Amino acid sequence: MKIAVTSRGADLDAQVDPRFGRAAYILIVDPDSFAFEAINNEENLNAMKGAGIGAASLIIDKGAEVLLTGSCGPNAFKTLKSANVKVAVGAFGTVREAVTSFKEGKLRFAEEADVEGHW
Repeated sequence: MKIAVTSRGADLDAQVDPRFGRAAYILIVDPDSFAFEAINNEENLNAMKGAGIGAASLIIDKGAEVLLTGSCGPNAFKTLKSANVKVAVGAFGTVREAVTSFKEGKLRFAEEADVEGHW
């Protein structure tokens, strides 16, 4: 399984970025080994529009099955849902802590977007 986590930095000890589409980085993490790939999300961070859909496409292309983030808007949520990527909102702390919380069942999957577009 691959888990995507929005992040303010490029390593597991960076803080979770509460924004999805405009997160500084997206880390693709193996929850068993904690091996990861850091993706610079600068293109979407600075996008005039469509940041959530662009970030969702990155995650889908990397084969992530789960997204851990602070919040997720409606367009990104629909894009992720259509690719069967489950979204858990309310993640916080470091990336490592968020993945551990998910593994311990402390984060729940969202049924819908939890913020409006262009949050």
